Amino acid sequence: MSVLVDENTKVVIQGITGKHGSHHTKLMLEYNAKVLAGVTPGKGGSEVYGVPVYDTVKEALEQHPDINASLIMVPPPGVLSAAEEAIENGIPLVVIVTEHVPVHDTLKIKWLAKEYGTIVIGPNTIGIISPGKSKVGIMPGYIYSQGNIGVISRSGTMTHEISSNLTYNGIGQSTCIGIGGDPVNGLTAVEALELFKDDDETKAIVLIGEIGGSNEELVAEYIEKTNYPKQVYAFIGGQLAPQGKRMGHAGAIVQKGKGTAASKMERLKKAGVKVAKTMDELVNMIKTDGYGNVETIQKHIS
Repeated sequence: MSVLVDENTKVVIQGITGKHGSHHTKLMLEYNAKVLAGVTPGKGGSEVYGVPVYDTVKEALEQHPDINASLIMVPPPGVLSAAEEAIENGIPLVVIVTEHVPVHDTLKIKWLAKEYGTIVIGPNTIGIISPGKSKVGIMPGYIYSQGNIGVISRSGTMTHEISSNLTYNGIGQSTCIGIGGDPVNGLTAVEALELFKDDDETKAIVLIGEIGGSNEELVAEYIEKTNYPKQVYAFIGGQLAPQGKRMGHAGAIVQKGKGTAASKMERLKKAGVKVAKTMDELVNMIKTDGYGNVETIQKHIS
């Protein structure tokens, strides 16, 4: 079992003929992800690495009715209409890689997704991967490995680094979800935590947070309120960030003293989360607690 993505995930890529869309189509196919179709208005009838391209999502679904996920890789002004098209045509999982999506557009997408019961991941996300099964995103698949640790992250780079460190320490991952670094996102960290709660394969969760926003504080509140049954570990990026300076993501900024790394770390500790000051310490904590498997180490050495 995994969360949201597995061997049965069948993907349409919106924006497939663009530079990034075609590049990541190739990488997803190499990872054995089932990319059934692409969509680019005006490019219907062409192909990208053997994947047929359609003018609309509706046309793609008419030929491939079992598509159940969309990866959106279009410029920011086109994200709203692309997401509306995917959601209104009943695709249950929509992953938006594009960053700098206007906040009001994201709010409209969130509202529409709620109306249709669609799960939206992003914008400004690397996507989601269940190692060894499938991915809907732009992450390098080879640094991830199959195991029992769920990962929830606002940062793509830190997700890569921590997951890679876990892998090379013999600790595989069940599913890694990049919820995105924008101020407003679809799936929240709390909602991701809820998904992992019922996943038998996931034995513990890593939360990779950063300064700004209130995701981490809401996670702490949720863990306390639900007496969350699985151990959560956390690392917060931006521990040395000066107030008022935006760090990397649009949502990573400390304003009026709120959303600092120190305050987030303290709040998570109070809720029972094991909080690490460094990425190395995080991996060592998990390893000391007995997660991981020899097979993972052997697989990546060979």
